[in-house]
Amino acid sequence: MIDKNRIYRTRDGREVRIYATDGSGEWTVHGAIQGKKGQWYPHIWLSNGAHLSYCDHDNDLIEVLRLKRTAWLNIYGSGIVPEAWSSKENADRAAACGRVACIKIELDFEEGEGL
Repeated sequence: MIDKNRIYRTRDGREVRIYATDGSGEWTVHGAIQGKKGQWYPHIWLSNGAHLSYCDHDNDLIEVLRLKRTAWLNIYGSGIVPEAWSSKENADRAAACGRVACIKIELDFEEGEGL
């Protein structure tokens, strides 16, 4: 079920506004999709967020998930950071000669961001 208090995008990545989820009949979700030039177009969906009931479609609703992660980076004098580690202990075990620091970073991002 689509929840108007959550954030959605279309399957192809466009921003969506959900106005109501209690419409009558089959098409219970009412809202709008943002166009390429910033304009908003009214739209309706099925209660599961599908644009059409019989296939995947670019206008289907996909929930935007915020993810939070902590990562540890080994920093070397050359400036190269080979990979991120899920704990300081793992970063320490993987450290190579020439490490000048091991820093903790907090990540907060949307699933698929930057792809």
